[in-house]
Amino acid sequence: MTENNSDSKNETENSHELELELPDNLPVDEHIEEVSENGKTVRRKGVYLLPNLFTTGALFGGFFAIISAMNGEFANAALAIYAAQVLDGFDGRVARMTNTTSAFGTEYDSLSDMISFGLAPAIVLFSWGLEPLGKFGWGAGFLFVVCAAIRLARFNTQVGSSDKRFFTGLPSPPAATLMASGVWLGSEYELTLLISVFAAVVTAGVGLLMVSNLRYLSFKGLDDNRRVPFVALLVTVIVFILVLVDPPKVLFLLAFVYALSGPVMWGWSHVKNWKALMANTSNNASDEQDVSDNKADEVLEQARDADRNQKKAD
Repeated sequence: MTENNSDSKNETENSHELELELPDNLPVDEHIEEVSENGKTVRRKGVYLLPNLFTTGALFGGFFAIISAMNGEFANAALAIYAAQVLDGFDGRVARMTNTTSAFGTEYDSLSDMISFGLAPAIVLFSWGLEPLGKFGWGAGFLFVVCAAIRLARFNTQVGSSDKRFFTGLPSPPAATLMASGVWLGSEYELTLLISVFAAVVTAGVGLLMVSNLRYLSFKGLDDNRRVPFVALLVTVIVFILVLVDPPKVLFLLAFVYALSGPVMWGWSHVKNWKALMANTSNNASDEQDVSDNKADEVLEQARDADRNQKKAD
């Protein structure tokens, strides 16, 4: 009985290790990372294949977008960034569904996001409309890249402490969608200096939104396995049909509305706070006036009492 339990325990431990050991003479080191299992820290070899394949696909989408932009194929570049965003949305969900999350996967996903949603959109934009502006153009593109890197670094360090209902700053995938759809839409028109300046200003503005403290809805509640109103399904179908009718315009509009939602929510919250402050100030002033009136009435009543007492004394 003891031997059977020992064999079962050994089989369970070995199931976590790689079945295929790499030869020692290969110039590739095995990846080893520490994980927590049953409250204990253990060392495991290897990486999970399935979620990292989705991440690799997203990374290839960013790479293909850069190559397409260099060849002047801006529609293909935009589609590649869209595909990267779809694959990036799947890798985390697949990892959670299959219980294959890992520190390696998190870091790999972050680097993939930097390429696909930071570097690729900036190069696509520069290849399309920022190059005629010279240093001002590449400066705007580099600002977008830097902001995307800072946004991802901040997200990785705040992931355990931030409110999961909201993102702090514009997420890099919607920012990349806004830039890619803008290029796709703008490539249908003749490029002018005014369009290039507008594209540079928008690029810099979107980059700054990524590193701002504005809050954006994360929609992570949609990941839960729960029922949603029937109208949600209807709206999803309508949006899908609209995207098929005119992809660049509809995707640009959706990304623009989402990017604008952060400043709008910030402004609305300040308006509500201002109204609450004014109402509180008005109530305090009213209370102070009531106190002042009460004190005046008390003084008047005391004067009358003194007068009556004086008359009685006379």
